[in-house]
Amino acid sequence: MNNKGVDKSKRQFLTSALTVVGAVGTGYLAVPFLAQMQPSVKAMAAGAPVEVDIGKMELGQLLRVAWRGKPVWILKRTPEVLATLKTLDNELRDPLSEESIQPEYSKNLYRSLKPEIFVAIGICTHLGCSPTFRPEIAPVDLGDKWKGGFFCPCHGSWFDLAGRVYRGVPAPTNLEIPPYRYVTENQLIIGEPSQGASA
Repeated sequence: MNNKGVDKSKRQFLTSALTVVGAVGTGYLAVPFLAQMQPSVKAMAAGAPVEVDIGKMELGQLLRVAWRGKPVWILKRTPEVLATLKTLDNELRDPLSEESIQPEYSKNLYRSLKPEIFVAIGICTHLGCSPTFRPEIAPVDLGDKWKGGFFCPCHGSWFDLAGRVYRGVPAPTNLEIPPYRYVTENQLIIGEPSQGASA
C-alpha cells in the first residue's frame, strides 16, 4: 500500500480528536452510573448528627426527635425523679447498665452526661416497639410499683426514667443511649460522642 499521499498530521489530529471524544463520552456514561451508587441525599441526612435546642424545655418535659430513622427522647428530669432513681435497684434487671448499650460516659446511675437531661433511643429492646412516656406514679393500670417511666404496650415491658428495664418483663436490656454531646449548655448534638466524662 502506498502511503506517500497521506497527510500524517491530519491522521494524528483525527486520532487525538477521537481519543478525546471517546474519553469524554465514557465520562458522561460513567457519571450517572457512579452517581447511582452514591447514597441519596435523604439517606445521608438520615445518618447525620442532629442538633437539638433544649433551652426552653420545662421540668418533666419529653422532647422527641429523629436520628438515623429512630425516635430519640430527651427528657428533662425533675429532682423528684432523680431521687426516685436511686431507690429502684432491687426492681431492675440491670441497674448498673452492665449489659446495655450506651457510651462509656453515660454508664452511671442517671445514664446521662448531666443528671437532669436524659437522652435515649425510644425503641423497646424486646421487639422494637416504641414505649409510651408514663411519668405518673402508681396509675391504676400499672399499679403501686410504678414510679414513672416508659411502658411498652406491645408486650408489657417496663423501663424507669433512666431507661433501665424492670425484672420479669420481656425486654432483655435497658434502652439504648445514643452517642451525644453538648455544644453549649442548651444545645445537644445527637450522633457525635462526647469528649467529656460522665456527670
